[in-house]
Order: sequence, then structure tokens, then C-alpha cells
Amino acid sequence: MTDAVFHETAAAPRTQAVPLAHLSLELGHLYMEDFEAGPGRLRRHFAEVRPWAEAARAAATARAGAKRARISTCFLVDDYFTRFSSPAEVVPMLLAEADRAGLGVDYLARESGCAVFGEVPVAEAVAGRIVESPPPGSHGNRPPAAQTGWLANGERSPAARAPQAMKRAQVWRPPKETAARRHSVFLDTELFSDGPDGRRTWSCPFLAAVWQLARLGLLRHQGEAVLSPRPHTGAGFPDDWDDLPPLLRLNPAADPFTAYRTCSVLPNRFLPVEHAVRVILDQTEVDPGALGQVAVRARGERAELPDSVADRISYVFYAGP
Repeated sequence: MTDAVFHETAAAPRTQAVPLAHLSLELGHLYMEDFEAGPGRLRRHFAEVRPWAEAARAAATARAGAKRARISTCFLVDDYFTRFSSPAEVVPMLLAEADRAGLGVDYLARESGCAVFGEVPVAEAVAGRIVESPPPGSHGNRPPAAQTGWLANGERSPAARAPQAMKRAQVWRPPKETAARRHSVFLDTELFSDGPDGRRTWSCPFLAAVWQLARLGLLRHQGEAVLSPRPHTGAGFPDDWDDLPPLLRLNPAADPFTAYRTCSVLPNRFLPVEHAVRVILDQTEVDPGALGQVAVRARGERAELPDSVADRISYVFYAGP
């Protein structure tokens, strides 16, 4: 006799699949002061980006072999840390300068969407998936990242303490990277800060890590894809950032926003931020259903895909002003 077993459908939510390009190519992520500097600043940015964007396209095409490489472009606007101007003023200027350089922007994203997307607390959900890598010999004596808001890629220097009676003072030790090669490159990155009012502000590196997961098609909330693009309808853009969709598809014929790999062309001031992104992703347990879907798709297309999520990301840093 076989006993029937019943399960609630909601107990095992279906993992929504997303379309995948070969490459998500980021054409920039600029701050308020870059836009305030006017069209000339944007013009210089896109002039610097263009040759590197062409090289990234060529590399993606070579990896695709005989197939047509599916490549989409995106641009991230920082509306999270500082609200400035309006989409009606900023976005047309941005798109005009990109077009002048021969760089079409397929998708436009607001950084605030990496914190909260509609009713979904995206950043909080990703933070809940952080699994810290304990340094060798550690005894769990440091508070977790969820409590302190800090995540390291190794062992911190011990805190100096006054010696107790009949005991020697603790000897200083340098910090040590867990996966160091000969010498350590230790990094301790801030994930968030809490204000006196209890309001949490997510750090730039943490939101950038969420942004990378979104572009890699690895963000899910209760099985549903997060940060899905909405088509741009109408001739203009709204006056308020909150009225602009967090992720906007500007080109109806664009290849998918999500991709097997990402490449970002950025001013070199972003280098320490993106180092922190890798530290965060190396200690984030990505949704296994999403990972499995991407792996199956990659095998079906014979697309080479690194096991490490952080290794699916590449950058070009240029010398900014």
C-alpha cells in the first residue's frame, strides 16, 4: 500500500526563469555631480567608454563562436543617496550624449530599485543570504555581519585591550586575507549603517552587489524574478524619480537585460567599490533555483560559465577626471 503525500504549493514556490543574453554591458554609473557638470561631462564619459565597450562586445562575440552574441547595454543612475534634478531633465541629456558617442542605452536603472523594488525589500533579502566565511582558527568571537553591518574577507586585527592583572597585554597582529596569495589584500567593507531614527541606509558596494546579481539573472523573491524591466511608453519622462520605473527598457528590440556575464566600464574611482562587491558576492548564498536554471541554459547553449558568481563579472576602469 502506498501512502499519498500532499504538499502545499506555496511551500515550494516555482522559480521563475528569465531570458538570458550573453553579456550585460554597463555603460556607466555616475553620481549627482557628474550630471550637474552638464552635457560636456557626459560627453567625455561616453568618449572614454566607447572603445572599451567595443572591446567587450568583441570578446563576447568571440566567446559565442558561430552564434550571434546577444548583448544588451544598461546605465545605472544614482537616485538613492541623493535626489537631484528630475528624470525629465537628466534622462534625455544622458541618452543624447550616449547616442552622440554611438552607444545606445537599452536599459536604464535607478539605484534605489536595488534597495527596494515595489514592495520587495531587495537589499534586505540579499543581506539575509550572506554566509560569512570564518577565517581559519576563528572561534566565532566576532559579531555577525547582520549585526555589525561589516563584512571582511579574512581575519581582522584583534582589538586592543588593557591587560588584566597578572596577564600580558594582547600582542598586535596584522589582518589576514583568507584566500591570500603570499601577501594579504585585506578588506573590511560596510554593508549598511543605521541612523538615529532607526532608518537603514545600504552602502554603495552592497547595492552594487545587488545590481550585479540582478544583471546575472540571479535575484528571486519567493521564486519570482526581481528587478524585471518595464517598457518605456510615451514620448517623455516624469518629473519625479519615484514615477520612473526602477528598470526601464528603452529599446524595444534590445536583447535581454539579464545575462550569463556582465562587464562594466567605469571611472577608476569605482575600483575599491567593486573590490568590495566581489567580497560580498563570494560570501552570498545565491538562490539555488536561479543558479540551476542559468547553469542548464548555459550547458544547452554550450556557453562557458564559471562556477563562481563573482567570476562572471568583469570590468574596465578608465582614468576619470
